[in-house]
Amino acid sequence: MIMHVPGVDVPDARGRTGLDRTGRDLTGNPGVVVRDVELLATAWHVLRRTTFDYRHADGRWTREQRETYDRGNGATILPYDLERGTVLLVRQFRYPVYVNGHPDGMLLETAAGLLDDDAPEAAIRREAAEELGVTLGELTHVFDVFMSPGSVTERLHFYAAPYTPGSRTTAGGGLAEEGEDIAVVELPFADALAMIHDGRIADAKTVMLLQWAALHVFRARA
Repeated sequence: MIMHVPGVDVPDARGRTGLDRTGRDLTGNPGVVVRDVELLATAWHVLRRTTFDYRHADGRWTREQRETYDRGNGATILPYDLERGTVLLVRQFRYPVYVNGHPDGMLLETAAGLLDDDAPEAAIRREAAEELGVTLGELTHVFDVFMSPGSVTERLHFYAAPYTPGSRTTAGGGLAEEGEDIAVVELPFADALAMIHDGRIADAKTVMLLQWAALHVFRARA
């Protein structure tokens, strides 16, 4: 009897097949030979268990297994108003941080989203409009970072851009049809920096962009 596996040889809930092929054709590192890729979950994003042979620095080969969570790549943005000394952030509920010790799971962070097959700049303009209600002008590409390389494949594209009160063309708040319930938070930049030190801002991408802005945007004004 032939067993059909969703996400492998028949479409999963999102219409995807061939999800077990990712990683099998990697050739960039001769000290890594992928032997097998198993799908563990495909309900929304993709959890894989990969078996590979790994050559250590002393020449030994060992067989290893790693689980990787593939949610696609994303982008994040820090809009700043240099004249008024403010930045735009969002506040939303994040269950993973709630279950891991955050008091209420309401995380203050920079707006962000998955690329969803768009180029990073197009994706972050879309997210800024949806979440912040801001129409962005010129973007500054800050850097691209692997945020949790031990288990999550995502690479996040970081951007910053100036905004003014006139740039805020809608109320923002995210897409209700996608279950988003996002509050837009405008803060004095100095207050945002202080929130890093007292723990009120505890999101990595937000800390990174605020520290970048301290060095390259607001420092220049001072």
